[in-house]
Formats: sequence, C-alpha cells, structure tokens
Amino acid sequence: MNSLSFTDWAKQTQHQMEMVLEKTLPLVNEEPYKLNQAMSYATLDGGKRVRPLLAHATAALFDSNAEAVECVAAAVEMIHAYSLVHDDLPAMDNDVLRRGKPTCHIQFDEATALLAGDALQTQAFIVLANAPLAPSQAIEALKLLAFASGAKGMAGGQAIDLASVGIALSLESLQQMHQMKTGALIRAAVLLGAYCQKDGILPDSNTLSALSSYAEKIGLAFQVVDDILDVEADSATLGKTAGKDAAADKPTYVSLLGLAEAKEKAARLHLDALAAIEPFGEKAKRLKELADYIVLRSY
Repeated sequence: MNSLSFTDWAKQTQHQMEMVLEKTLPLVNEEPYKLNQAMSYATLDGGKRVRPLLAHATAALFDSNAEAVECVAAAVEMIHAYSLVHDDLPAMDNDVLRRGKPTCHIQFDEATALLAGDALQTQAFIVLANAPLAPSQAIEALKLLAFASGAKGMAGGQAIDLASVGIALSLESLQQMHQMKTGALIRAAVLLGAYCQKDGILPDSNTLSALSSYAEKIGLAFQVVDDILDVEADSATLGKTAGKDAAADKPTYVSLLGLAEAKEKAARLHLDALAAIEPFGEKAKRLKELADYIVLRSY
C-alpha cells in the first residue's frame, strides 16, 4: 500500500472508511427511522475524512491490527460528524450548508439534528469499545477520545468560540481555543492509530511525544488554513458557507494577523510538523503527505 500515490491511498482509505461507517451506524430501515437516517446523512457520503486518514497513517508506523484501526478511525469520525451537526444548529453557528449539501437540521429538523449529534457521540464509543484492542489499549483509547471530545477539548473550544464573537482575542487565546476545538480531536485521531498495535503493545513516551507534537502543529495549521480559505475560497469550492466567520465577527488568524502573515504561520507549522516525525523515517510517509495536504489544500 505504501507504493500507492497519496491520492490513490487517500481515495482507497476514504472508500474503506465509508463502508466501515455504513456498517457501524444504525440501520436506516429500522426504528427510529428518522434519527437513524439523520445519523447516516450527517456521516456518510462527504467530507475529507482527515481524521480517519491520520489514524490509518499513524497505524502504518507499527505492526497494527487492521480491524482495530478501522474501528478507531470510525469512532473519531463519528465524533467529528456529531460536532458538525451541533455546530451548524441555529443556537450555534446557524449554517445551512455542509459538505456541499443542506445541513442536518435543514434536511430534517432541529430536534432530529440535536438527537442525531447526541446519538453519533454515543455510537462512537460503542464502536471504540467493541474494537479488538487489548484491555490496556482500549482503556487508553477510550480516555483519549473522551478527553478530546469534552470540556477540555472540542466542546470546550466551541464554548470559547461562541463566547468570543466580537471580542478581540490575543494570538495566545485564539491558539488555545483552536487547540481545544480542532486540535484535540486531530491529536486523538493521530494517537488512536498508535494504540492499535498487535499483541497489546502500547506506544512508549518518546513515540507519544513525537506524535503529539506533530498533531499539535497540523491541528493548528488546519485551522489557520481554514481561516485563510474562509476569506479566499467560495462556497461551492468549500462545500460550506464562505465568509461566515467575518460575517459573524469571529476572531480568526486572518483577522488577527492579516492574510500574508497567516499564510506564513501555516507554512511554519507545516515545517514544524514534518520535523516532529523525522525520527520515524520512511514509515511516516503518509503522515508527511497528510501534513502537506492539510496546509496546501484548496477546500
């Protein structure tokens, strides 16, 4: 698989992820029909699948259990999907377009979207708990995903984001917010891949430190690039509403640093991410390619 181009590897992994997600989501032809359909609508057939790709790329560093990798990748993607459903609700970002199609609450209704997000969150932990991991690996994986999703991670970052509308944040505060809102789940995706080694092997502290540093850098880079694209790209390219951050008076890297300096910051984070995984050598090929993709993407 390492001989495949990045594009072919990513397409193959994304296709595989689609099948795993479809298999691990509740059946749409069973009760509660509307809720199950909303969960599938929000999760399937869309998105870059960056987090599953990161989990798979990290797992490639080791002798990993393929089924376990699929499970952790599906779990982290379900958490991501749930967060998007809730972020788009009128009570939060109030958006009507996601992944090039109507947001979940527009396609269904607000109550169904709220429940779909709730159910996707719990489904993620069902999938992760059923992964073929050793008990020590499973405990660490569950702790990692729960922490990344909660008040000190993604949910906390979103709370800070909502409270920061119209407020001039410092660069340090903006960075902390995005380390929680976006970075925590990206870090979880990377580290989850490291907990899928065969024979119940746990990653050592040096490995976790290098992977955490990589994840922190690309997590921030991901958000910086998102802020740049919100200014430079159109809605059709992005698959979501362009310019909404400026319209909502939200603090961004572009509003704080300016466009040119924001691009420079993304480039520096890119180089730092690559430096963090140098010790892994050629085995880190996919992680390097993902860092390139995250920073150089156009949507």
